[in-house]
Amino acid sequence: MPADLTALIAASARWLLAAYQPPTGALSRALAEAQARQAATLAASLCYPTSMDVELLHLLAPSGSHRLDWLTGSGPHDDDTDIAWRTWVDETVVSWAACLLAEPALATRAQEALAATEHHTETGSLQRLTNPSALDSEAAALLRHPDLLEGIAVLHRPHLLERLNAHGAGVS
Repeated sequence: MPADLTALIAASARWLLAAYQPPTGALSRALAEAQARQAATLAASLCYPTSMDVELLHLLAPSGSHRLDWLTGSGPHDDDTDIAWRTWVDETVVSWAACLLAEPALATRAQEALAATEHHTETGSLQRLTNPSALDSEAAALLRHPDLLEGIAVLHRPHLLERLNAHGAGVS
């Protein structure tokens, strides 16, 4: 996992899991979390492809979850005291992750584009994202549902497709 993007990846994956909750059960939760983390890792690596981009991110800070919360109605509850992580959510990363979760073929193309980034050796396996098993799909039914994700995916999809095309990933 890209070390300098760890907080952003963790917060973005956590937001996705809070907004699109897995079915009950520890296994479902773990499988959905793995997929959300893989999507956020790939999206963050593509969004911030160089160490200079990561440094700028830390200087300027991510966008936070306010707009995403408003769009999905999944903001923090009044009794939620642990909301500091929401400041590390990045709207673009979440939108790109939603695109990747909704379309495994796009995730495969994005994985190919990862070679053009400085993070290409740091992401680890993306198997659950690019080639989900039936159990993965069941555990992340809401997290991978294209219609449910569309409101978030559409926010920054054109920029993702542009990035992938620029790196020769040939998205249709």
